Amino acid sequence: MNLPHRWLHYLGKTALLTAALAAFATLGAAPSLRADENDCQRRVNRADHRLHEAIEHHGYRSPEADSARHSLAEAREHCWSNGHRWWDSDSRSWHTDRDWRDEDHENYHRDHDRDEHP
Repeated sequence: MNLPHRWLHYLGKTALLTAALAAFATLGAAPSLRADENDCQRRVNRADHRLHEAIEHHGYRSPEADSARHSLAEAREHCWSNGHRWWDSDSRSWHTDRDWRDEDHENYHRDHDRDEHP
């Protein structure tokens, strides 16, 4: 392929500009993604803590625990709808399957009851 020298010059500049724009777009999106992850972790951790507190102070089947359980499900749903993953506060890990259970704190309930009633 014999292109005139000036065409090669413009083609090279175009490729360089395209690469620079792609790098800028990628780097510009990274902080936003990190902020979304932090927001999801914070929301889920806060809701999970409130659920543990409600169970501890009011009982596993109390209205307070049911409300906190609902808030935890909403926080997880928020993460899932924004990033197709959710934060598990108890295992301290991200899940990429929508596999959380609304009743997933029953082990906490059993462990807590065992502590209170030896």
